[in-house]
Amino acid sequence: MSAKPHRHHPFVLGLTGSIGMGKSAVARMFSELGIPVFDSDAVVHRLQGAGGKLLGAIEAAFPGTVGPAGVDRAELGRRVFADQAALHRLEAIVHPAIGAERAEFLLEHAGKPLVVFDIPLLFEKPGTVQVDAVLVVSAPVDVQRSRVLSRPGMSPQRLAAILDLQVPDAEKRARADYVIDTGGSLEQTREAVAALVKNLTQ
Repeated sequence: MSAKPHRHHPFVLGLTGSIGMGKSAVARMFSELGIPVFDSDAVVHRLQGAGGKLLGAIEAAFPGTVGPAGVDRAELGRRVFADQAALHRLEAIVHPAIGAERAEFLLEHAGKPLVVFDIPLLFEKPGTVQVDAVLVVSAPVDVQRSRVLSRPGMSPQRLAAILDLQVPDAEKRARADYVIDTGGSLEQTREAVAALVKNLTQ
């Protein structure tokens, strides 16, 4: 399936992919080409960091998870990782705030032909954001495992737990409008990103 830009700018491309697939690298490549990228994770870090807008609400819902530096992400993660009710409480705080930031981002870049929404859980949390097309970044399983297991504090068990919470890569690729394989060289990936930008902005 292939989506084409419409007359109403900007065209919104949703960027997603499972853990270790190279999504962050691809997002940087879009930025290097002058395409505005809305980084959902970075926004969450800012909203939950020192002086962040969400600290009061998060501390009220999860007492003891906020300190001088902001949210203790490890502690908050332990509270919600295996508790669906707690996760929903957190999402009810975070998602509206991200939506407001995303709306401001779109207004700021209203004159651009293309913007990218970097959304890790685009398929896992459907309906939280509207995009015109979806780009999935993917790589062979062995490449993915090697990348993830090289991260500090990561283990095969933790990787398995994370993957259990994510839509399988094959399903993401099947549902995508565009797929970029990051299993090759960085230069190959960069060329694929540049070709997609050209396609979407012509």
